[in-house]
Amino acid sequence: MNTSLLPAPQDSAYLAQLGQRVRAWRSAHGRTRKALAAASGVSERYLAQLEAGRGNISVLLLRKVAQAMQVAVENLVRESPNQDPARRRIALLGLRGAGKSSLGSKLAAALGVVFVELDQEVELEAGAKLGEVFALYGQDAYRRFERRALERVLRTHPTAVIAVGGSLVTDPESYRLLLDNCHTVWLKAKPEEHMNRVIAQGDMRPFEGKTWEQARGRSGPLDEIRKLLADRDRLYSRAEVTIETSGRSLQSSLEELRSKAPL
Repeated sequence: MNTSLLPAPQDSAYLAQLGQRVRAWRSAHGRTRKALAAASGVSERYLAQLEAGRGNISVLLLRKVAQAMQVAVENLVRESPNQDPARRRIALLGLRGAGKSSLGSKLAAALGVVFVELDQEVELEAGAKLGEVFALYGQDAYRRFERRALERVLRTHPTAVIAVGGSLVTDPESYRLLLDNCHTVWLKAKPEEHMNRVIAQGDMRPFEGKTWEQARGRSGPLDEIRKLLADRDRLYSRAEVTIETSGRSLQSSLEELRSKAPL
């Protein structure tokens, strides 16, 4: 074999990174390789090679793929071989209703990386829905499932946008793991917006183990949210970046997020 024709290790890593970005975009948008091939005019076989890290794509072909993905070509080809690994993942913090899912999925799609909802990974780890995990095993067990899920995500996703549960910051070990391995962003909102967004989403999960009805019977859900924000303000403030999402459009918050938390 003529080894001079083989790519250098750094070139192989670069091609693998490029392929990962294309795969992540397809996953985030629910697009098949066949659909992307048809939209870009690039053969499905070539896309398979590209995603496998074996592409040797011309500038014009790459531009076609980027245009079909509606992603800036520079987001696909930028290099980060010497980047601190903690800079290659973005973790979004905040209570439910802060915009972690909506902003996180759009940011991941724009960057061409995987979007991870940590709550879903906890459910996979536990083999049960979050409410069942609390009911069956209790909070201590939930924390163990959460930490194991986070460790797995960090191990398997060198680049990603991760939306974490609002209470993860109260677990010192898991929070330190997150701070050490991710670029952390607190998506901050006013209590009223948190409540309105959660209600609009139809998400009536309990805050700290209390149902909305129970919370209303004590002090009302809005007061409960205010208390949670006050209790966790010091913890959320440890994030490297804080973005206020109250009174802003999704696009406006996304633009600030992209400028302050680039991969």
